[in-house]
Amino acid sequence: MKPTILDLTKEELSEIIKPSFRAKQIYHWIYQKYADSFDDMKNIPKDIKSKLSENYRLNPLEVVRVEESSDGSKKYLFKLHDGYTMEAVLLPMKKEKFNEEGKTIHETKYSICVSSQVGCKIGCAFCLTAKEGFKRNLTPGEIVAQVLMLKKLNNIAQNRRVNIVYMGMGEPLDNINNVTKAIEIFKDDEGLAIGARRQTISTSGLSSQIEKLGRMDLGILLAISLHAVDDELREKLMPINKAYNIESVINAVKNFPIDARKRVMFEYLVMQGLNDDLKSAKKLVKLLHGIKAKVNLIYFNPYQNSPFQRPNEKDMQAFKAYLNDHGVICTIRQSKGLDISAACGQLKEKTKGELNNELA
Repeated sequence: MKPTILDLTKEELSEIIKPSFRAKQIYHWIYQKYADSFDDMKNIPKDIKSKLSENYRLNPLEVVRVEESSDGSKKYLFKLHDGYTMEAVLLPMKKEKFNEEGKTIHETKYSICVSSQVGCKIGCAFCLTAKEGFKRNLTPGEIVAQVLMLKKLNNIAQNRRVNIVYMGMGEPLDNINNVTKAIEIFKDDEGLAIGARRQTISTSGLSSQIEKLGRMDLGILLAISLHAVDDELREKLMPINKAYNIESVINAVKNFPIDARKRVMFEYLVMQGLNDDLKSAKKLVKLLHGIKAKVNLIYFNPYQNSPFQRPNEKDMQAFKAYLNDHGVICTIRQSKGLDISAACGQLKEKTKGELNNELA
């Protein structure tokens, strides 16, 4: 199978295609004009288009299924060239607003949640993605294609910036080379021009890889999936904690370069009766002392046969209030997509289950 041209940075493309200014034109066609084929690239000579067609695919993804929530969230299941599937989600964060004359005050703002792997090695107890195990890493182009496809499919103009969150299927730092290359491709001004400050890597806490990412100093934002305040519970929820315990994660975060205007996000998935009490909140405040942090409380999003339960709102609000009252900025993530297959891996599992039922 031919590789996708989306795997290439503009510099790599300019080494293949001569004269090098053609690489800039090709990038424009792909990322700014959303070309569907090489033949659509009108100002590119035929011999170059032939060379591209012979050696590369343009789009490595095929849409298998789409589910849309009443809140505007859309979840896409994509098929890859080898038959594997993975997911990406479009999240409208702020709705379009108009003034009294009907003119747009500000346009809809979007975040796109992308996958970095097919499956995952981490094995978190609360995550559906882990149940199928790890299949393979996504290439840089397969990561980039998720954002390109969602912008194209939803008529989001090239100059409309979106936020990218590496929080879909897989552990981004377990595929660090391909993920960081995708970050560079996204940042290219001749392409989608999505700056580093609009890109967030969410990791389960691979301390050594956090340190490696920090040395790269890409300017991106960091989010840590913490979910527990002591090693005993975290090991039950996240087996990776045996190799990278909470102390090692906190130490790695303290050395991570962060823009002076930004904070490290700590994601805290709240599950009823496990980590939703004020004793846990008190430990969390102590744990984050000395870190420019922000805590994002997340309601556990239940799925069929899940051993965990969604917390009640009263406990969530009390947890949030305790953190804010003790100097730790804390928000509760607005739940989106509850009426669709919102959690990572749900749409993949749901589609597979329905297909199995059809074949039975």
